[in-house]
Amino acid sequence: MTTRQIAEAFPPGDFIREELEAREWSQVELAEIIGRPAQTITELVTGKRAITPELAKALGDAFGTSAQYWMNLDTSYRLWLARDSDSAVSRRARLYQISPIREMAKRHWLELSQNLDVLEQRVTSFFRIPNIATPIEFPHAARRRRAGDLSPAQKAWMFRAAQLAHAVHAKSFSVQALTRGMAELRQLLSNTSDVALVPKVLAHAGIRFLILEHLPRTGIDGVTFWLDEKSPVIALSLRYGRIDAFWYTLMHELYHVSRRDGLKPGQAIVLDTDLVRDAETAEPELDSEKKVDALAAEFLVQRSELDDFILRTSPLYSKKKIANFAARIKVHPGIVVGQLQYRGESHGGVGWDKFRDMLVDVRQLITQSALTDGWGNVPPPLH
Repeated sequence: MTTRQIAEAFPPGDFIREELEAREWSQVELAEIIGRPAQTITELVTGKRAITPELAKALGDAFGTSAQYWMNLDTSYRLWLARDSDSAVSRRARLYQISPIREMAKRHWLELSQNLDVLEQRVTSFFRIPNIATPIEFPHAARRRRAGDLSPAQKAWMFRAAQLAHAVHAKSFSVQALTRGMAELRQLLSNTSDVALVPKVLAHAGIRFLILEHLPRTGIDGVTFWLDEKSPVIALSLRYGRIDAFWYTLMHELYHVSRRDGLKPGQAIVLDTDLVRDAETAEPELDSEKKVDALAAEFLVQRSELDDFILRTSPLYSKKKIANFAARIKVHPGIVVGQLQYRGESHGGVGWDKFRDMLVDVRQLITQSALTDGWGNVPPPLH
């Protein structure tokens, strides 16, 4: 028999019907020939029954073809029938590949839908892309050398920060306003409760400030970007709610703002990961990040003051000595502990657990005064 060029949309039943017509057999006669019920042949012809290996062998013997011929016909047809399903699976897989769907839904960033078209529209709208084939780009500069290897969760976090930023009110930014703001922030370093005043000070300085709980395995501590040349934005994740981590991360981001990092056309915004870390195990940093690190540390505790304290005290640190030093330079003792640990004094008497009670948690204070998304706080719908 001549091999047929099969159109995928044609069911095997069409070919069975042709073979019957060529031989002038009825379906009942074919049933008798292969020893199957007439209903079986009817279901084969109408496409309601798939061709099993046994049926393929019987049809091949009856029509003088190979069993493989009939298996191939049936497989091609079944795959063609499943084409829409396969397309849906591919689309859904792409959605889950480019975005942490479940985490976003859990955080109320995205509403799930059984309708794939609706879900796809919501994802593309969230990431501001025309379709799921478009790469998701949020210009950034990561602390790590592999700056281009952002995970879907990291991208989702940044896009959420950008959404929320439009809901934060702040005055127009200027260098003079930032200078005044930095001076005001310096007065808040000694008292724990004054952390709650930070969002107001930043708003007066023209900086939109918000708190966005990190997504699992993102490592993000903060991000700095600009809505326009007069509207810088700082978002912190508070992965570590300690007072030292809060102030250090905030000042790091503020110095990015003061340097106008991310503002120039084509310049990346600044995504900071793993800011709070042990100095001896930290990954290598970009030179620009080292400068910002140094500025942030200097703002909190002047290097000359800290060097002198370490020289006079190490390794015989005590809570009283740290508290007295902190009081003299007018900062919270927890900030001093954090700076000592960052300087490597965790191996010189300032262990991570030894002065834990000085590293007070300020998460509740700051989330009560700043726009916050996370830890059960869900901002009102954004328009």
